Amino acid sequence: MTKLSVNINKIATIRNARGGDSPNVVESAINCQKFGADGITIHPRPDERHITRKDVYAIKPIITTEYNIEGYPSEGFIKMVLEVNPEQVTLVPDGPDVITSCAGWDTLKFQDLLKEIITEFKENRIRTSIFVDPKIDMVEGAKLCGTDRIELYTEEYATQYIENKEKAIAPYVEAAKKATELGIGINAGHDLSLENLEYFVKHIPNLAEVSIGHALISDALYLGLENTIQMYKRLL
Repeated sequence: MTKLSVNINKIATIRNARGGDSPNVVESAINCQKFGADGITIHPRPDERHITRKDVYAIKPIITTEYNIEGYPSEGFIKMVLEVNPEQVTLVPDGPDVITSCAGWDTLKFQDLLKEIITEFKENRIRTSIFVDPKIDMVEGAKLCGTDRIELYTEEYATQYIENKEKAIAPYVEAAKKATELGIGINAGHDLSLENLEYFVKHIPNLAEVSIGHALISDALYLGLENTIQMYKRLL
């Protein structure tokens, strides 16, 4: 079964809006795992507008499933990941001013950079994944970078799903087939929801993991966190 990693950034956003420590992100991570999540994802950013450096370290000891840290591989980010030693690191090409991820890596243009960083993480036994668009050449480039997995960037799928879901899924199917052919594991994330997740999972071969944050936390405001996680799990 495809695993569900819950991104808890939005919980930190709510906390930071008021200050203090409510809702508590560590307690939230504990509860997400207790309610059925197969992993916890965070994406700390330099301005700490949601997940802070303190959170990154505080969450690690309570992980009983899998810890996935996303981020742009700046010197500070790399140092932090090596110190925390999560099960997985997901590299994204976002600059510091980006509100949310909006594109995958150009794995050919940045091949040397990614290869060097990925090698360092793998030497420390941290599984690596890199954000890519569903393009064959980008998947082939990911292989040359030495990554363990790719994370298919699914915003375009989510945007097109309502109008034409067959057209929306097609490039992702081809990208996943190419990744499997090359021996690369497949993750996916961004704008996956209760509406579009089941169709995606049914059509993408060998999908190891989805990372879902905004939609899941938004649904939890209406449906409750435990119930929402279970609803997503049933779709997987």
